Amino acid sequence: MEVKHENSFAENYAAAGVDITAGYEAVRLMKEHVARTKTAGAIDDIGGFGGLFLPDFAGMKEPVLVSGTDGVGTKLKLAMLMNKHDTIGIDCVAMCVNDIICCGAKPLFFLDYIACGKNYPEKIAAIVEGVAEGCVQAGCALIGGETAEHPGMMPDEEYDVAGFAVGIVDRGGILRPETQKVGDALIALPSSGVHSNGFSLIRRVFMLDATDEEAAERLQRQYSWLDGEAIGDVLLTPTVIYVKPILSLLKHIPVKAVTHITGGGFYENIPRNLPSGVTAHIKREDVQAPPIFDLIGGTGSIPEREMFNVFNMGVGMVVTVAPDFVDVAVSLLESSGVDAYVLGELVRGDEGVIIEGVSK
Repeated sequence: MEVKHENSFAENYAAAGVDITAGYEAVRLMKEHVARTKTAGAIDDIGGFGGLFLPDFAGMKEPVLVSGTDGVGTKLKLAMLMNKHDTIGIDCVAMCVNDIICCGAKPLFFLDYIACGKNYPEKIAAIVEGVAEGCVQAGCALIGGETAEHPGMMPDEEYDVAGFAVGIVDRGGILRPETQKVGDALIALPSSGVHSNGFSLIRRVFMLDATDEEAAERLQRQYSWLDGEAIGDVLLTPTVIYVKPILSLLKHIPVKAVTHITGGGFYENIPRNLPSGVTAHIKREDVQAPPIFDLIGGTGSIPEREMFNVFNMGVGMVVTVAPDFVDVAVSLLESSGVDAYVLGELVRGDEGVIIEGVSK
């Protein structure tokens, strides 16, 4: 449906800081990106009052809807300092869909919410471009959203992004972490780096809360530890979206649990998915952490134990399978483009996580 705005304008509202015509232009610019995400269930165009989606329940005995919502956090500050806004939306989608996949759900659709001090249509469209790319990677439709100007509450150049995803899973296919037992294997799905957690600490470590000009210059600094890449580019690398590899894995083998390693790192997230009496045992030498984590820890003099309690340390997802399925699980994930590897195993105990060899 084409929405007409020729007769819609408000000069006094614009003088107060909200330009409604800029909103119309932002919607026009983002439509081509939204179109890329259209799936069979999306039955309406962006611009209406509600996003419509027709779910397909074929083959399901008891369809269950699964929802998740999240934002990007202070990683946004880096995007603003670097004036790069076309990937941060991928992070927003990832933080939502990577959560709902943990119960075995396939994401169906996504909605975004962008709050800004001033609506710059090209910037808003760039943010939505990233959201759309995230939806394409997750195989879900972007069926709507909201952009809100908040003059007086936020500086003109600043914005915040949040999202909301809905997925579906047959009740009989919901993952049951309580079935995990001693001897089961933990398989790591590598991260692309820091993903979207721990940036308040990162900003302190690299002194990114100085003046914008000083912080922007620091983000351009190149480090030999990072193979000469600018640290800002490494930190702004989008979060990996694991939906398609995980869904493919679920079709072929019995997976017991999927754990998203986000804020709180290993020590907070892995125990969330463990039954009583079972502990995850991991050897530090088996964790394949990218150099960015050594740089963060070394620059900030952060104890290794705390690093594992804040960051993902190179592990974005952990999948639990029975020992007999380890080789096939790793092979299937590798065929989906994931360099998966065995991270550890489940042992008896109630410690939650033991990372052998981590210095305190």
